Amino acid sequence: MEVPEDRPRPGRRTALLIAGAAVLGLVAGTCVGYLVQADRAPTPLPPLSQPVLAQAGGEGPEPLSAAQDRGLRTEGDLRKLLLRKPAGSKAADWLERTDGWLDFPAYLGDFTNPGDRFRRTADDEFRRAAVVGWESGRSLTVEIRLVQFRQDNKPAAADSSDEHQRWADYQEGTDSWGIPGTGSGRAYVHTRPHTEPGYEPQYSAEAHASRGDVAMEIWIYDSKPIPKKTIMDLAERQMERL
Repeated sequence: MEVPEDRPRPGRRTALLIAGAAVLGLVAGTCVGYLVQADRAPTPLPPLSQPVLAQAGGEGPEPLSAAQDRGLRTEGDLRKLLLRKPAGSKAADWLERTDGWLDFPAYLGDFTNPGDRFRRTADDEFRRAAVVGWESGRSLTVEIRLVQFRQDNKPAAADSSDEHQRWADYQEGTDSWGIPGTGSGRAYVHTRPHTEPGYEPQYSAEAHASRGDVAMEIWIYDSKPIPKKTIMDLAERQMERL
């Protein structure tokens, strides 16, 4: 015959009686202890005052120099950290009205989907961007950008560099190399040119790295293949200035 599930099993009633007696004993003991403690005089608290500490003498430490404090360097005119236009080259026509600065809309204008990029770059706390560019020879063009972020919530400069690198790796016919002294910075040469009817083939190279709150972007275009040395030299020299 099955035992109903709501009926206590043999021996359970005895255990409940013993447990109830134990609980009553604990309650009674607690009450007695409380009454004893209530009759006692309060224990005085230790004094709050502490001995006065003597102030150290001498002058404080000297502020860090720009070589030691990278933030001090990038808080100034970001344009001064850009590489200079090489002798014999021509300033890029498309940058004549920028005065060396790219505002938020101008920075977004070079993306294939500026509307989508607007939200993402705003979330990344875009602060400002400095730019320099030049043309050399028959068809070589160079553009270098230093993009600075506020970075209140995340390492946006490093994230921006990583995203550009993922897009560069995605393209077919691409060779890449690490940029010395930059950690995860990389330079890319795209060996397959972009072609359009009526136009010369366009080869490209790029480099992306970050330091602190600044992301570096370098873009090179030419009608002939771009040597590794060209993009690597620019990337290394630009990062040294940061």
